[in-house]
Parts: sequence; structure tokens; C-alpha cells
Amino acid sequence: MTKSFVDLLRSRRSIRKYATEPLDPEMVVQLMEAALLAPSSKGKRPCEFILVDDKQKLVALSECKNFGAAMLREASLGIVVCGRMDVSDVWIEDTSVAATTLLYQAEALGLGACWVQVRERGLDDDTPAALVVRSVLGLPAEVEPLAIISVGRKLRDSRPHDEELPWEKVHTNGWNNANQD
Repeated sequence: MTKSFVDLLRSRRSIRKYATEPLDPEMVVQLMEAALLAPSSKGKRPCEFILVDDKQKLVALSECKNFGAAMLREASLGIVVCGRMDVSDVWIEDTSVAATTLLYQAEALGLGACWVQVRERGLDDDTPAALVVRSVLGLPAEVEPLAIISVGRKLRDSRPHDEELPWEKVHTNGWNNANQD
């Protein structure tokens, strides 16, 4: 049974623990179809995607920053989402949309996924995470890594989001302080 989009939103969780079974090649194709179909400003499509399934490279990428990338060691796939700064001035927004699309497509396929922030992150010695990623993958200067999406088969299912939605954050026709306490 196909989930509604809202059900998909409620069920998607950041998954950091993965089973060891590899991904089916067709699943990878479906992930990339979704990413390539993501909207982009003026249709410029500045996104580039590097698929990493080599375990040594996944380990190296897991060390691009001090915290929040360790799950790449266990992932079946890391999808490095990059933007071409020479193609669009809104590459950050466009690559963010594509990365988010990957997260929801992974959930739709029953896979686990997690966003690993690269842009504006780094190591204790001030080495930028992007520099580490660039070095591991041999990226050209005009291609800037935004994030890595770790993907794998879920080790266990997580409970869907069931919390109350913060409707007070929704305003109509301007800022409405009446909803604020």
C-alpha cells in the first residue's frame, strides 16, 4: 500500500544504524531518479551527486568532521550532494532540496537515511569538512559539497512522529502575535 505524502513525512526518521545487506541496484536508481527530479531555481540544476559504496572511502568520509558522520562507516551507500557554484548563485538551496528529496525517497523505499552536514562544519583543528570530502573524492574547485546522505537497510524500525504539530508557527497574511504566549 502506498503511503500518502503526509504519512511519509511522519514516518521518516534519521536512521544511523544499518543492517549489513547491500542495497539493490534498482533502489539506487530510484534514489537518484528522485534526486535528479528535485526542483531547482530557473531549472539550472547545479546539483552533482557522488555515489560512494567503497568502504574505505566511507570510513574516510566519516572522519570529515568531529561529530555527526560516524554512521557513514556502517552505511551501504553515501550520496555526496554537491553544488556547482559556477552554475547557480542559489546552489545551496537547490542542493538542499535535492538532499531532502533523497531522504524521503529512501523512506518510501523502506530504507534508512541520515543527513550528514558538510557545509560550514569541520574538525577541531579548523579543517573544513568540505576540504576533507574534496580530498577523498577529488572534487574540482567549482563543485562544493553540501551534505552526505548515508543510506542503508534499517537495522530496526523507528516509531513515526506522533507529536502535536506546532500550529502556532503558522501565520496568515502577516505576523500574528495573538498565537504567541
